[in-house]
Amino acid sequence: MDTGLLILRLVVGLLIAAHGVQKISFRLGGHGLAGGTEEFRHDGFRGGRLTALAAGGSQIGAGLFLAAGLLTPAAAMAAMGVMTVAGTVKRHNGLWVQNDGYEYPMVLVVASVVLALTGPGRWSADHALGLTPWPLWVPVVAIVAGPVSGLLTRVVLHRPAVKEGTTRYAQAAD
Repeated sequence: MDTGLLILRLVVGLLIAAHGVQKISFRLGGHGLAGGTEEFRHDGFRGGRLTALAAGGSQIGAGLFLAAGLLTPAAAMAAMGVMTVAGTVKRHNGLWVQNDGYEYPMVLVVASVVLALTGPGRWSADHALGLTPWPLWVPVVAIVAGPVSGLLTRVVLHRPAVKEGTTRYAQAAD
């Protein structure tokens, strides 16, 4: 079981972290911070560079902490939050990833839920630091707070579509 949890943590955590690196740099096929900023604007978010930096930083941090098995419930919560936001962006495309759907973000959310519930396993920073097992309420709070924070982020940062013929001044201020 510990080997399976280690593999799951490494794959899921490093993929989430790499996705964050792409948001804010030219590494791993990213388009730099300007590209990440434009992606968020295109997806209907306010905040521009700050939003891209916060999302990329959250993904990098959550992913690396998950991979290490460090503060696993909090790392899983952050991963669930950012991937829930990604799912809301892709929701209108349907489920399947080949149609740019929410399948992939959903798989990462579910994998994060599993890691929060099972714990990171024996080969983890949490275990080495004597932080496991977590009391049951800790992963339960993480499982609720992660997606809820992602949904709240989407609501707060959503930029209403501008109607045809109106000024885009307010959007340019983002």
